[in-house]
Amino acid sequence: MNDRKQRAAQAGHMGYGSRLKEQPADELLQSAFAHEVGDGALLYRGMSLADLAYCIMLCECGLIPQQARQPLMRGLLELHAIPAEQFPFDPIYGDIYTNREQALRERVPEHGADGWLRLGRARRESSTVGYLITSRTYLLRLIEAHAALIGTLLRLAAGHRHTLMPDYTYLQKAHPTTLAHYLLTFAAPLLRDAERLRAAYGRLNQSPLGSGSVNGSRLPLNRERAAELLGFEGVAAHTRDAMWQADVAIEVAAELVILMTTLDRLAEDLYLFATEEFGYLRLADAHSRTSVIMPQKKNPYSLAYVRGAARASGAALYTIIATNQTPSGQPDNRIFAYGELPRALDRGTRTVRLLTGVLDRAEWQVERMAARAAEGFSGATDLGDYLSEAANLDPRTAHRLIGYAVRAALEAGLPSDQPLTSAALDQAAQALLGRALNLPEEAVRQAQAPQAIVASRRGLGGASPESVTALLDEYQVRLQAYQWWADQEQVRLEMVEQTLLTLARAIAEG
Repeated sequence: MNDRKQRAAQAGHMGYGSRLKEQPADELLQSAFAHEVGDGALLYRGMSLADLAYCIMLCECGLIPQQARQPLMRGLLELHAIPAEQFPFDPIYGDIYTNREQALRERVPEHGADGWLRLGRARRESSTVGYLITSRTYLLRLIEAHAALIGTLLRLAAGHRHTLMPDYTYLQKAHPTTLAHYLLTFAAPLLRDAERLRAAYGRLNQSPLGSGSVNGSRLPLNRERAAELLGFEGVAAHTRDAMWQADVAIEVAAELVILMTTLDRLAEDLYLFATEEFGYLRLADAHSRTSVIMPQKKNPYSLAYVRGAARASGAALYTIIATNQTPSGQPDNRIFAYGELPRALDRGTRTVRLLTGVLDRAEWQVERMAARAAEGFSGATDLGDYLSEAANLDPRTAHRLIGYAVRAALEAGLPSDQPLTSAALDQAAQALLGRALNLPEEAVRQAQAPQAIVASRRGLGGASPESVTALLDEYQVRLQAYQWWADQEQVRLEMVEQTLLTLARAIAEG
């Protein structure tokens, strides 16, 4: 038996020497156990807090003998002080839980004192609580970054309420709009994400501590107190559900995909806008990269990463879904979700911050956008409305007439940045209706003017500066409430942790 296995045997871990006669096979060590301890640094802090809270609760309930309390808590605090990345996880000791248990045993010389932490507790309870605390931390970081992105979009929109640009459908010019109205296209779903993220956070932030793995415990465990010590919003009441929930991880991962899809849609647009062909946007050099072989190029590498990260979030969601499609009470979902969900949230947070930085430093080419807003006969829709009002043409007939005039202009090689004239409309009317319309030239021209078109969109949610200002006011109120909640939650969790550590030190000091 090699030294590592001998140490594990002496430690008595993983059932060796009791239920099991053999040490774990090398292939098991190098696969499942290696995978689990690979998430050790990620879950270490959450599991440490969970152990401290559970020990405090057991002491308060009078379930740990007086002589074992001080050495046990002292050992837990020593473990808590170890930086997660410095803890010597080793697959020979099993998963994260048994690695921590081995380290605790080495620090608690009093025989059996460390064993009291197992009282009424399953292996997966410790790691599950640690996973929830870790996921809660990463989700709150995502929320904070997400709020900052919304704030950046609102700030940019406020400064561009009069900046003209062409809007697109099918990547073809549709109507003139403003940069402000365009940017709020993405603020709107991100604010819906704020509601979803906050609701998902509340469902994630429910404590399974003290559930006893499946049907509860015969011990008088105070589950409400354990939840309070860790800052959970409540207790996942049903003891079996508390330990084996599948839906919450899927919900959080799905919300991340929804958020990242909005980021992807914006990044896809910016990717196009930054091309020479569009020329609407110049990315900061700090958010770009050169080509190794083509020295003239400035590649929008940051936007390429956002696109890739959005797709990776979908892959993470599918992994979490697939590993949860098992019979109930299986560890498959936890083994993979332990690391998959926090890492996906962390990648999402970094991506949100990246796109925020890109937007903060990008330069919009407002003159070029304004010039392009008049191209492609983009005032045709409003001209049709004018024909219905001034010439008493039904919308279908007006649509046919303008379409005919546009086709004739293109076939004649006329520039598309020039509005249709009254004469062009008369020519189309003669061909289709057998009569001229004789409309005033200035009125026809004004009906197609981008500035006038945007100014006319005064209804709720429209592109006029007044309508955009109303949206900005509403969105700002919603954002402030979201930011206030996130800030308060962060402060609350910090205070909870300080209280937890103070209680733990009081027990350790006797």
